[in-house]
Amino acid sequence: MGSANEDFMVTVSKKEVVAAAVPFQEHWLPLTNLDLLLPPLDVGVFFCYKKPITSMVFGSMVSVLKKALAQALLSYYAFAGEVVPNPMGEPELLCNNRGVDFIEAYADVDLQNLNFHNPDDSIEGKFVPRKTNGVLSVQATELKCGGIVVACAFDHRVADAYSTNMFLVSWAEIAGSKPVSMAPSFRRSLLNPRRPGRIDPSLEGLYVPIRLLPPPEDYHESTDHLISRIYYVTTDQLNELQSLASSNGDKRTKLESFSAFLWKMVATSAAKDRDKVSKMGIVVDGRSRLGEGDEVKATIMGSHFGNVLSIPYGSQTVGELIENPLSSLAKQVHEFLKPATTKEHFLGLIDWVEAVRPEPAMTMVYCVGKDDGPALVVSSGQRFPVSKVDFGWGLPTFGSYHFPWGGLCGYVMPMPSPVSDGDWVVYLHLLKGQLELIEKEAANVLRPLTFDYLDIQVSPN
Repeated sequence: MGSANEDFMVTVSKKEVVAAAVPFQEHWLPLTNLDLLLPPLDVGVFFCYKKPITSMVFGSMVSVLKKALAQALLSYYAFAGEVVPNPMGEPELLCNNRGVDFIEAYADVDLQNLNFHNPDDSIEGKFVPRKTNGVLSVQATELKCGGIVVACAFDHRVADAYSTNMFLVSWAEIAGSKPVSMAPSFRRSLLNPRRPGRIDPSLEGLYVPIRLLPPPEDYHESTDHLISRIYYVTTDQLNELQSLASSNGDKRTKLESFSAFLWKMVATSAAKDRDKVSKMGIVVDGRSRLGEGDEVKATIMGSHFGNVLSIPYGSQTVGELIENPLSSLAKQVHEFLKPATTKEHFLGLIDWVEAVRPEPAMTMVYCVGKDDGPALVVSSGQRFPVSKVDFGWGLPTFGSYHFPWGGLCGYVMPMPSPVSDGDWVVYLHLLKGQLELIEKEAANVLRPLTFDYLDIQVSPN
């Protein structure tokens, strides 16, 4: 194993635009009411590959990526468009095949020397491109050892992780000359509001028009800012957390148990503010819920491209979170999640957005004021396709989402491990003080991701 190296240069060698292989007629694609709940944020994702066993070189790999991308954009044409405001000031998608910015680069570092535990230094601004145009940007970076990093940045208003995962798998399937397993659906009518609308009680207090928020205040100290780290959690630790979180015959899910554990840790970092209220939200995907009771709709929703998300959350004082047992917190997590896992919740959310349009709105859990305790959102990434994104030179050694979004609310995404079935890889974007406490108090649960864990067998030069 090599030692981690954060002091390396990435040199861009080429920039071009890759458009869909066949031109198509320019048209407008409205964003759905659920898309409109997303602020203008870009999300990153990256995959790291060791040097191919074959004699394939970087130039050949880039050619494969570009050719397959041009084909993939025929179905995923939304990624080749641009987001522009309509006359009401709301974002819409102009499907004009402007294409995807594609960057080629070289990094003077070996794969085994990348420090993936600290993506702020090893990934941010180096491998994940900064999107300046369009909806999607791609960067392919050659490593000194002959490996390659393939990374993307995409506009969250257009796609959620589920949609992007579909695209990534299709792109890889096309590159490998395999049949595409799922084509995206852009049938916006399935997410139309009802007439008259009905707002489900489960939505009470979850979302707010932005105009009703207090003015932003810059109150956090420079020593306490959000940073990103990547850890792994073994299946044994997940099972133990699940056992501790379950009580009286009520078995909690691993996500509920892990989220409750993190909430307790984050609250512990703010122990001096025991009376402040801490919030934790969990992202719920509504595709399967909206398809309930209609087999045809369920199939179409399963391939829906866009955002189909809700973020229910719970609130509790820091003192209560510290004092109550894990089983009590997991019960609260289960209780605030349950109402948001219904068809009526998502239909009601669509209707609620319709009632406040064209005013922009957002989820309340992201709103953190100076008198609030710590807040975080957990987004399940168990569908992250690290075991499927093979462009023709093998599966990735490692991959992760990368979302250093810059608010004051933390963000967490657990993903499947690429090397050990049942383990999780966890991306954490939390306050520096919170992560320091987690590394001190929960080192047996959240372990820094290293190449010892990934057990890389790097090809010789």
